[in-house]
Amino acid sequence: MHTNLNIKKMTIHINSNINISNLLFVGFIFFSINALSQTNSTQRTYEIWDDSPAHNRGSVFSIIKADGYPFDRDWEAESYPIGNGYMGANIFGRTDTERIQITEKTLANEGLYGFGGLTSFSETFLEFNHKKVENYKRSLSLNEAILYVSYESNGVQYTREYLANYPDNIIAIKLSANKKGKISFNLRSEIPYLKGPEEKNAKTGKTFAENDLITHSGNIAHFNVNYESQIKVINQGGKVIAKNAAGKSEIIVSNANAVVLFIATGTNYKLSEKIFLEETNNKKLDVTVFPHEKVSKLIKSAADKGFDVIKENHLKDYQKLFSRVNLMISSEQSKETTKTILEQYKNGISNTYLEELLFHYGRYLLISSSRAGTLPSGLQGVWSQYEVTPWTGGYWHNINVQMNYWGAFNANLAETFIPYLEYFKAYQPKAAILATDHIKWSNPSALDAKDEDNGWAIGTGATAYRISNPGGHSGPGTGGFTTKLLWDYYDFTRDTSYLLETAYPALLGMSKFLSKTLKNSDSGILLVEPSSSPEQSHNGQFYNTKGTTFDQAFVWETYNDLLKSAKILNKNDDFLNTVSNQITKLDPILIGKSGQVKEYREENEYGEIGDKMHRHTSQLCALYPGTLINSSNPKWIDGVSKALDLRLDDNYTIPQDEIYGAYTEWALAHRMNLRARTKEAEKAGIMYSRLIKEFTVSNLWTICGPFQIDGNLGAMAGVVEMLLQSHEDYIELLPALPKAWNNGEFKGLVARGNFEIATKWENSIYSSLEILSNSGGICSLKLPYLANLQIKDSAGNLISFTKESQDKINFETKKTTRYYLSFGSKIEK
Repeated sequence: MHTNLNIKKMTIHINSNINISNLLFVGFIFFSINALSQTNSTQRTYEIWDDSPAHNRGSVFSIIKADGYPFDRDWEAESYPIGNGYMGANIFGRTDTERIQITEKTLANEGLYGFGGLTSFSETFLEFNHKKVENYKRSLSLNEAILYVSYESNGVQYTREYLANYPDNIIAIKLSANKKGKISFNLRSEIPYLKGPEEKNAKTGKTFAENDLITHSGNIAHFNVNYESQIKVINQGGKVIAKNAAGKSEIIVSNANAVVLFIATGTNYKLSEKIFLEETNNKKLDVTVFPHEKVSKLIKSAADKGFDVIKENHLKDYQKLFSRVNLMISSEQSKETTKTILEQYKNGISNTYLEELLFHYGRYLLISSSRAGTLPSGLQGVWSQYEVTPWTGGYWHNINVQMNYWGAFNANLAETFIPYLEYFKAYQPKAAILATDHIKWSNPSALDAKDEDNGWAIGTGATAYRISNPGGHSGPGTGGFTTKLLWDYYDFTRDTSYLLETAYPALLGMSKFLSKTLKNSDSGILLVEPSSSPEQSHNGQFYNTKGTTFDQAFVWETYNDLLKSAKILNKNDDFLNTVSNQITKLDPILIGKSGQVKEYREENEYGEIGDKMHRHTSQLCALYPGTLINSSNPKWIDGVSKALDLRLDDNYTIPQDEIYGAYTEWALAHRMNLRARTKEAEKAGIMYSRLIKEFTVSNLWTICGPFQIDGNLGAMAGVVEMLLQSHEDYIELLPALPKAWNNGEFKGLVARGNFEIATKWENSIYSSLEILSNSGGICSLKLPYLANLQIKDSAGNLISFTKESQDKINFETKKTTRYYLSFGSKIEK
């Protein structure tokens, strides 16, 4: 008897490719309800560290160019990032003059094409003049989200701590020494990229130092952004003197025992529908609103609490997210600096600890760049030192913003997706207008008679201030790509209130829009027209056609998710009949003469249309992040594998002039996930390895020319996908485990159905399994052997189960109850 028939059935599948003959004993499989039982494993301490400061060569604004975009090698590759979702800071850890570069997500200028783009907020310098130092170390603790700098100079041990606190929205820095009266420095701070009112990206501002406070304030004309930051100096002992002279504002600290700096920022930006509905750029914000009071309150609150409380609040907040997951795929931690093990890795010395570290760094970056009440994590997360951030630093909906959040769900960080949900609700009214505009242009006969119900649409480009219509180089499937995220948030959390209030209406609206992009063909197939596979070109122009696999597949994905949602919620909207009828007429997946999943319906041999080495593999999104292509159709799976083989030779050496062709960090991250779904473990591992070797720099950021965070976050999702899958209505453990990861363990990863999972494996065989059922419901398991299976609850009572087939059972789970599954003393082949 099922307690909730609306809960999707979940199956746990032990990889049938495991060599069971090597398995002498499988202990217990534990199913824990509501709280994972304690395991013997403990979370490792992870840090990115170096034995020298980051370089800061030349003027802070002196940059070189990379493929037309600004590029500061020292900032990109060597500085260490901290962030709290609202703002980020890049720390150089220098002992002569420390550089602290601040970014705030809502501060935007004209950017690319007037679309609006992230721009650097401020530059702060601490002039120590410590030039002869010993025993230097700077380290970014991923377990704490605190950056440490320590060294000795003239017989004094100096220590600094840097953190970005989310609950108090403050950056806090503590400077201390092992001897009294030894902390002296000049603090100066600058507003970068000031320009006159007649110049492009016009920006005004002033800096003033008074007592223990430096204040920046000004305006960026394009969107009428009023901005302010304050830096508070709190000294123990010594003297603090403020000076304003010769156009320079500074605070001089002399002979202090310890010093704390608090940094707060703010603008007059307020996320709302008006931001996107208002077409006049300089009317999007209320220019009469100034952030002074807000910033002052943040500074006062932090000063009243003091550094220790701010640090404690930070650790409690951050660690409740970061400590959820423990994942180890290496036997021991490397003792060399991070840049050393990365350089060794690039030179062919494999290191599973580095692969493990990069996974946890992805979790750190997502927590640091995406928190409720802040804007979503963009192309650069929450970090940019540039006047014009590459590609605006915005939200690109033909793969990049989706990739940022793939790992939010399976890596147990679903809360980090809330900023995108808040952003979506703000832009949705504008998206409804764009849907009507698109249908008026592309298929006017399909318009709703009153122009009231054409759904909503989202194109590729989006920022904090604008969204765009589909078309140009990417078809309307970008909208379905986006609603897949909205469905996945439900599927992993099983929050039915969210499904009712947000996901279902979004899926319904997107389905209505996509249904109006479909046109009948002579064969009776419904085809999206016009249709484009993202950013693909042919004969030097973006290639527009009918029924690309990208667009057709995301119509199917959206329709399928809508129908599942309607069943869960017992909805009976009339439009659901249209969806049920149209979903059978999409014919979304075709196999070409080369054995490949086709990108275009008119394609025969692979590569005869478009760039055969293109960075996007949009025709394969139906496998990942979609579910249309799955193991129920092996021919399609083989077609994906063939398309990947033809798109990217795993052993191909990248020439630098092809960096934006088949080879970008995010392209490799996507292919890592795709190879995990095809169960090609070694090839998935190669994609991860190549991403590290070719696109990862010494601070472990991934770069695509300039830094882009999607490579880091997509790889994080890929690691989980290699270890745990649940997209086919069952949970599968170690589905794409490469030989290099033959021993390991994880705890806290999440499968659809809101099951948290822990397991440990040796020689590629797992000997223990724990599952936390956060939402209850039916749990189905697919296991290779059911003989001697016993299920007991936490009280030791035997629990009955139903054997559906030779390898499948199901039983009910309840909240707060633990279930233990055992198989007897041994399993032999």
